[in-house]
Amino acid sequence: MIKQLLIAFILGLTSFTGQAQELTRILFIFDASNSMNGKWEGATKIVRAREILKEAITSLEGVPNLEIALRVYGHQSPITPTFQDCDDTKLEVPFGTNNFAKIKYFIEHVEPKGTTPIARSLEAAADDFPDKNARNVIILITDGLEACDQFPCEVAQQLKAKGINVTPFVVGLGIDLKYLNDFDCIGRFYEASTLDSFRKVMKSVLSDALLNTTVQINLNNINKLPKETDVTVFLYEAGTRNLKYTFMHTLNYKGNPDTITIIDPEMKYDLVVNTLPQVTAKDITIKKFQHNIIPAYCPQGMLVARIKGPTKKPEVKVRVSQHGQTVTLNVQDLDQIQYYIVGSYDLEILTLPRIYRKDVQINQSSYTYIDIDGSGLFKYSTTKSIVGQVFIDKGENKDAWVCDIGGAKLSDTFYLQPGQYRIVYRLKDAISTDYTNQKVFNIQAGENTFVNL
Repeated sequence: MIKQLLIAFILGLTSFTGQAQELTRILFIFDASNSMNGKWEGATKIVRAREILKEAITSLEGVPNLEIALRVYGHQSPITPTFQDCDDTKLEVPFGTNNFAKIKYFIEHVEPKGTTPIARSLEAAADDFPDKNARNVIILITDGLEACDQFPCEVAQQLKAKGINVTPFVVGLGIDLKYLNDFDCIGRFYEASTLDSFRKVMKSVLSDALLNTTVQINLNNINKLPKETDVTVFLYEAGTRNLKYTFMHTLNYKGNPDTITIIDPEMKYDLVVNTLPQVTAKDITIKKFQHNIIPAYCPQGMLVARIKGPTKKPEVKVRVSQHGQTVTLNVQDLDQIQYYIVGSYDLEILTLPRIYRKDVQINQSSYTYIDIDGSGLFKYSTTKSIVGQVFIDKGENKDAWVCDIGGAKLSDTFYLQPGQYRIVYRLKDAISTDYTNQKVFNIQAGENTFVNL
């Protein structure tokens, strides 16, 4: 039951004081089990893992106040149908400040052989750090779930009992999300399905390991719960239009806002949430070395306009604006489910004639349905050029203009809402108003009406 995983465990062996110059130690645990010989992304998994890890280590060269080390498992004892060595885990390169080349050399030449003792490797890794006077980080790269007789969750509990706090980042490469529950007791999870996404995740994890600055954007509903999502979020340099970050907001598999680890804490930001209408927050400060939560009040409900009964034209646009405002907020199609911030809206349904709905209420997580009558088909024809206009009877001797007809056309087709209409027209070349004519006709939903002029 081999699945691709990357698990980055941050071990808080001592409380982090928030000083940027504090020593950081990163222990890489590298999977060299037999399953790493399997194919993935156009090569073997060991080849791709070597590539990514060497890139990561190269990116760390020159970082001040940093020491790294390498533990490997599954590389000493070959796995057989009758035997697997669950103690096959070893610290190959101890911590040091100038061992980057040595670690990359070992990674390049190690050959996959054995089993996957994740729990025992984590347990042994706790003793790989020289002391607790640093920020100690473990990054475990593996393509498999635990294959021996222990569970990572149990090890995490044992480490916590010894005063070691474990906070993981888990990135599953093609893993079935149900298996992430196996790591539910020890932290945060990410998923990547390609080599490129795996590389991006590694950069993100390293950034977090070095800075320990994370951001969570809470799109709160009307109950102030962070349950809104699936909208694009922009972060601008505060007071400018200099766009720094763009995210498609996501809830993780636990239903919580995803944690972002790549935001530079050295500047302030203006937040724009691309809901309808937009929600903004100004002059946001990201505090270093801690988990930041940025709240935005974004309660949303859904608007759907639909045709009731038969119709001749199923495609109609709906213009939406905020109640009392003239600016067009959105134009949506019939039967389209569109989210809007909770509130009041005015609709102009682009039928002939226009249909107006004022003060339409959008409520939290609810559907608001706008039902309109279907249209009928109206076609006129004439043997000579005419000019004319069509009016609908609004009752009480009130007629409302609908459209113009004639000109160069001897025939034309319109889709009209049900009702009684009147055409007022004359021959285009006539020079007297005495030639004015009128015809009355009715339109029914889903029916054709032909008028000869």
